[in-house]
Amino acid sequence: MLMRFDPFRELDRLAQQTVGTGRPPVMAMDAYRHEDSFVVHFDLPGVDAASIDLTVEKNVLTVSAERRWQPTNGDEIVVTERPQGSFSRQLFLGEGLDPERIEASYDNGVLTVRVPVAERAKPRKVEISSGQGKPTSIDTASSAA
Repeated sequence: MLMRFDPFRELDRLAQQTVGTGRPPVMAMDAYRHEDSFVVHFDLPGVDAASIDLTVEKNVLTVSAERRWQPTNGDEIVVTERPQGSFSRQLFLGEGLDPERIEASYDNGVLTVRVPVAERAKPRKVEISSGQGKPTSIDTASSAA
């Protein structure tokens, strides 16, 4: 299971709405399970792929990126609404996921991360022996992913 935990996110969102300051906005994401993997899409428009850093330490996946724009001499700034600077987002990976086999790709401003379900967390058949000595098997489903 993919878990997301950021206790200060709502507080930061409220502070940004009222005061207009706070930490940089969190990168938007979608996450879902597809077959034997969890897929996460991070919106990173205008970010150079070389500035994206993806790390896994224990059960924490961290995505960091930078977007920089420097006006040149003679530029007259009219509006600057796009956030600039460093962005970071952390996801806590459940025990049923395999952080050793994570894959990532970046295309059209979207970083896609695939986290496979660990073999030990996948459904498996268990044989049951009966008093008649004839083994039967049943399907079991593990929800540890």
